[in-house]
Amino acid sequence: MGFLERLDRNIAKLEKRIAKEETRISQLEEKFENKKITKAKLNIEKRKIQERIKAMQSRIQTLRGITVKEKQRLEEKAEEKRKKEEEKEKKKAEKIKEEIEKEE
Repeated sequence: MGFLERLDRNIAKLEKRIAKEETRISQLEEKFENKKITKAKLNIEKRKIQERIKAMQSRIQTLRGITVKEKQRLEEKAEEKRKKEEEKEKKKAEKIKEEIEKEE
């Protein structure tokens, strides 16, 4: 489960970064309202931050897709293992039956 845990941690880190970037946007808007920066400067910085947020959101989406695929792969692997074990048990049961029939 190490790989899935790392993916989940990376998703959490990216979500924290997005929250920080959103606070930066609100800080920029406060500066604009207090007349410390111009509207043009606000728009430029805001656009840069929004592009970073969008990039992080797409990475999160990709990581979530990878997580889903990995979970499916692990489930399939476990199912195959169960099937193999069932086949082994059936073979053992058949061998025991044959041995009993031979003894009779």
